[in-house]
Amino acid sequence: MVDRQMPPPAELLELMQFKKPELNLKKRRLESALTIEDLARIARRRTPKAAFDYTEGAAEGELSLARARQAFQDVEFHPSILHDVSTVDTSCEIWGGPSSLPFGIAPTGFTRLMQTEGETAGAGAAGAAGIPFTLSTLGTTSIEGVKAANPHGRNWFQLYVMRQKEISYGLVERAAAAGFDTLFFTVDTPVAGARLRDKKNGFSIPPQLTLGTIVNAIPRPWWWYDFLTTPKLEFASLSATGGTVGDLLNAAMDPSIDYDDLAEIRALWPGKLVIKGVQNLDDAKKLTDLGVDGIVLSNHGGRQLDRAPIPFHLLPEVAREVGQHTEIAIDTGIMNGADIIAAYALGAKFTLIGRAYLYGLMAGGREGVDRTIQILTDQITRTMKLLQVRTLAELGPHHVTQLTRLQPLRRSTATEPAEHAGA
Repeated sequence: MVDRQMPPPAELLELMQFKKPELNLKKRRLESALTIEDLARIARRRTPKAAFDYTEGAAEGELSLARARQAFQDVEFHPSILHDVSTVDTSCEIWGGPSSLPFGIAPTGFTRLMQTEGETAGAGAAGAAGIPFTLSTLGTTSIEGVKAANPHGRNWFQLYVMRQKEISYGLVERAAAAGFDTLFFTVDTPVAGARLRDKKNGFSIPPQLTLGTIVNAIPRPWWWYDFLTTPKLEFASLSATGGTVGDLLNAAMDPSIDYDDLAEIRALWPGKLVIKGVQNLDDAKKLTDLGVDGIVLSNHGGRQLDRAPIPFHLLPEVAREVGQHTEIAIDTGIMNGADIIAAYALGAKFTLIGRAYLYGLMAGGREGVDRTIQILTDQITRTMKLLQVRTLAELGPHHVTQLTRLQPLRRSTATEPAEHAGA
């Protein structure tokens, strides 16, 4: 039998501590998000379907994105023991400068459509956190506006070479004049991928209103209030608007770009030159031989060629072959700080977050981006301590096993025995 008695009132108050209610609705909403997936759920509730689907979606059947995320989940960590990890150092050096964390914000287009603060929120949050921010050619804040939002931090510019090459070259010169230190030359977009969600939603710049979009907007008046009472939504670096994402990309991008264009840009750009969209080892080797400052293994977040290679799967081989000669970064599919640690252990010197940043932006503007960075920072720090490493430099391939889910089939050849040819 258990003896029971009611505690005295004074003891009862000690046993039952009531949490002070948070009256700030945005702060309460963001504090409830413990993972990037939580931020994505909040973002979905607060953002019209067309804008949210533009962020969430990928090309065609969205297989590349699903496989990239699955690849990070198919990781087994191997921790050490009995190491002092009372403090850990999450900082690194990348492309000639510092970052307080092993990730930065990736270039994203149409960003003010997701939430009206757009790139200003991203750049400001990045500067406060001591990490780099990357502005897209298809950004909705100007090069100079990003510099104003992040005046003392590291700003990078992502470049598409367009049919009117003088426009692209002019952007390169403006970014250099504004003190951007790294240029991402993106090479995986000769034409637009088939982003079917955008076609189904009629997603365009400017947004096209239909009965469906109006009905979808009714429970989201805050988004429309922001949209209608802030400066007109348009590209900051391009004059062409009107049409779907695919229409705009196909009209603007130059499918004939080649290594001569790379040489032209190298001659124009005074800072670090990084090639974004590398998807095989041979190209990584050729670019390294040409002396680029870095490469980003990326399939454009699964938004271009569906069934493209998984960057995280490419990483170990590329790092082994060229990692001593150039700095490798990786994007696509990163949703957790543990993903970032796994990539660093396998040879990436940096990672980039796109959707994870936008989920935070849609969930709460600048404060939402701050929350994204804080969630990833906590996960990175905790993972390092549980692996019992004190610095990123201590991470290595021995800390990670990539579990196999997708295996290439052995190709048949003409020299195989006849009995196998028809198998």
